[in-house]
Amino acid sequence: MQPRQDGVAGQLAASITPVGERGVGAILAFDFGEKRIGVAVGNTELSVAHPLAHIGYTNKEDCFKNIGQLIEKWQPVVLVVGLPVHADGTEHGLTEKSRRFARRLEGRFDIKTVLIDERHTSIDAGITLREAGVRGKKQKFLVDSVAAQLILQDYFDKLHAIT
Repeated sequence: MQPRQDGVAGQLAASITPVGERGVGAILAFDFGEKRIGVAVGNTELSVAHPLAHIGYTNKEDCFKNIGQLIEKWQPVVLVVGLPVHADGTEHGLTEKSRRFARRLEGRFDIKTVLIDERHTSIDAGITLREAGVRGKKQKFLVDSVAAQLILQDYFDKLHAIT
């Protein structure tokens, strides 16, 4: 029996279903931001996430065109989008924008899209990069894709916890 989860955490847990129900293949994860989107990739068989890219954009069409190119290349079976919330789990301005982004991805590309709690991922990504000796401008361009990697790895970890 799984523990009861309320609020955002409960909604996220309810959206995760075993891999066998979706198929085997690549998964792309996104750390949504209003200026940049970090992207990570992983495979359902290995369940290991890797930073892939960051997409800088000035308009939605360019953004989705770049995402479309990644989807064409990787042919993902699932898309994962980080859902930002405050440390206490309450929503803030970017929460609804991330949900809207996830809905647009699913609608535009017809690929199942899952939201995952991304509390602290950007902070953790910055720490990870600093520990690896990456600082300054180099870090700015990597932090979003490393945050997406952490989101995707969290998805894999939760997936294996329920299977």
